[in-house]
Amino acid sequence: MLRVTVVESSRSAVTLRVEGRITGSSVEELRRACDVHTFDEEVQLSLELADVSFADAAGIVLLKELRSRGVGLMRTNPFMAEQLKEVASSDESRVT
Repeated sequence: MLRVTVVESSRSAVTLRVEGRITGSSVEELRRACDVHTFDEEVQLSLELADVSFADAAGIVLLKELRSRGVGLMRTNPFMAEQLKEVASSDESRVT
């Protein structure tokens, strides 16, 4: 189960707290939540990930995609930080 809540919102920035597991249909749920808040390209979106307990491969790919679009990934727990690092390393090896 995934829960996404707005913890801060202004004209220029939105912070969403993400809690639970980013797997299966929740990957698209998170994508839609992010798309809603970045409809206006001048809004800086950040995700607080401290309460994410697990992300499957599709969830990690989404987080990497969001990061490449300029979304801030904050308060990642050690598990998530390691998974995001591994994906970045494997992507770099595919580029060569």
